Parts: sequence; structure tokens; C-alpha cells
Amino acid sequence: MSPDEAAGWSIPRGLIVLLAGAGAVVVVVGMRAFAGVLGPVFLALMLTVAVQPVQGWVRGRGGPAWLGLLAALGTVVVVLVALVAALLFSAAQLGSELPRYADELTALLDTAREQLANAGISQDRIHAALSEIDVGTVVATVDGVLGGLLGVLTNLVFVLALLMFMAFDGMSIGPRMAVVTRMRPDIAAAFATFVHGTRSYLVVSTIFGFVVAVFDGAALWLLGVPLPVLWALVSFVTNYIPNIGFVIGVIPPAALALLEGGPTLMLWVLVVYSVINFVIQSIIQPKFVGDAVGLSVTVTFLSLVFWGWVLGALGALLAVPLTLLAKALLLDIDPSTRWVDVLIGSSGRAPDSPETDEAPGPAPAGG
Repeated sequence: MSPDEAAGWSIPRGLIVLLAGAGAVVVVVGMRAFAGVLGPVFLALMLTVAVQPVQGWVRGRGGPAWLGLLAALGTVVVVLVALVAALLFSAAQLGSELPRYADELTALLDTAREQLANAGISQDRIHAALSEIDVGTVVATVDGVLGGLLGVLTNLVFVLALLMFMAFDGMSIGPRMAVVTRMRPDIAAAFATFVHGTRSYLVVSTIFGFVVAVFDGAALWLLGVPLPVLWALVSFVTNYIPNIGFVIGVIPPAALALLEGGPTLMLWVLVVYSVINFVIQSIIQPKFVGDAVGLSVTVTFLSLVFWGWVLGALGALLAVPLTLLAKALLLDIDPSTRWVDVLIGSSGRAPDSPETDEAPGPAPAGG
């Protein structure tokens, strides 16, 4: 009797793996095709999980379910609208500031042409490389960013609508999960693990993002770099992007510092950002994030690459929570596959599952 027959497989195990891989490719391609819809849906789901404690706090003090719903929605609306409004206002200021750097940019380009010519590069290549760079191009790029931010407003309305529907359904998630826990405790435990890990990750990333934003903004203000509040907000948002968020966040202020004070000021910005963000984001934060989500640094980075490719910028921001969701659906849901946690976890051992009576939805029992 073959090993596959002894294990009860009706088809060879290798063929099962091959079919599963093919199915995964089809699913991933489909997700990428519908990234414009799936991205906001996943964002709404993560926000729903994040604000569940607000609903639980209201219900725990005897408040009605609808009051908890309104409190949770109000919290999300205030935070998101304030963040988007601040980004739009600061980006508009940036668009109005850039034209006054026309002379500085021209001088930098002339210097670059001279140095490239001294290095023996032909004038045709220099012209081809630098002819498209001017203040008009930069302003057009900023206008594109502003247009993208206005597009975020449209997505924001969609996200808030989804959040409202999910939170409304969540008022009865407690009794539903009680049934699931009784009938399929492994499934309930998997979803509880996902909720616990996602909420812990969001809390840790938000706290460290605020700390990084304060230090970066204060440093830029002391250095005299224009619009330090905008770059602090960018640092806060990019902190949710694991591993490379700091690199993305330092490029705009460094470029503006180059126009404002030349290479010396840009070098100071790079040095100060590197010190602040390396200590906080590369030494301190990964320890807390690893303990919170149970994912190794390698898996976290690969999740960033994968979800960024599938869902774009929103996928990069939600890479870790989406990985936790996939892990819950594909691994934690089946006791026979939980051994994989030892390989992809940050501690080398399978994490303990949280209590399964914690509702993995957006609201506690009631309603």
C-alpha cells in the first residue's frame, strides 16, 4: 500500500499540491483585477476590527447597541476625516510653495550638467536625462498627488459606507460566534487569533507612528525644512508600511531640503531621519510588532511585496493585517497545518491562541 493510500488520499498528494497552487494563482490574479474594490473592503474590515473595543466599552457600561455603533463610527470618521483633511491642506501648501524654487532647481540642474560633462558623458545623453526635469514637471506631479488624494476622498465615502454596514451586522456577531464556537471551535479560534493579532498590530503601529511623526516633525522644524507638519503626517502614514516605510517617508522632505538649503541641508535631513527611524522602527518597533502578530521579519517583508503587488499602495499599508487574515483562513483554521506557525513565527514556537469566546467581529454580543 502506497503512503498516499495509507493516508486516505484518493489522488496523489503531489497532484493536490499542484492543484492548490494553480487555484492560488487564479485567486491572486482575480484579486489583483478587482483591487479597486477589494482594497477598500479590506480597509473597512480592518477598521471594523480596530473600533470593536469602542462598542464593547459602551455596551459594558449598559449602553444600547445602537449607541455603541454610533460611537465606533464617530471615532473612525473623526480620525479619517482629520487625517485626510490635514494631508490635503498640507499638500495644497506644498503645491503653492514649489514654484518659488524654480531658480534653485535650475541652478541644481546646471550643476548636474556640468558635473556629468566633466565625467565625460555626452551632451546628448545629459540633455535626454535632464530635459524633462523642471518646476513645471514637479508641480504637475504634485497636482497628480492632489488628484490622488481627492480620489482617496471618494474611496473614503465607500469605506465609511462599508464600515457602517459591517458595524451594523456586528451588533449580532456575538451570538453568531457563540454558535460557531460550539459547532467548530477551531474556526472560532482562528478568527479570534486574527482579530487579536490585527488589533495588537494596529495599536503598536499607531503608537510608534505617532512617536516617529513627532520626532521627525520636530527635527525638520529645527532644521528649517518647509512644511514639517506635512512630512510628519507622511511619516505617520508610512509607518504602517513594514520595513521600507521609512525610505518612502524620507524622500519628499530630503528633496525639498535640497531645494531649500542645498546638499548640506539634505544630508542633515537624511542623517537625522536615519538615526530617529533606525532606532525606533528598526530596533524597538520590530520587537513589539513581532510579539504582537507572531510573524517573522522575513515573512513581514514578503507580505509587503506580495500585497503591494496585488492591491497597490493600500495593500502595502495593510500588508500585515492581510497576512494575518490569510494565515487564519489557510493555516490556523486547520489544526493539522498549525505547525507552519513555528516556521513563519517570530519566536520559533506556535503562538498560543487567544480565548475563543472573544468575538472576532466588530461588536460584542448583543442586539
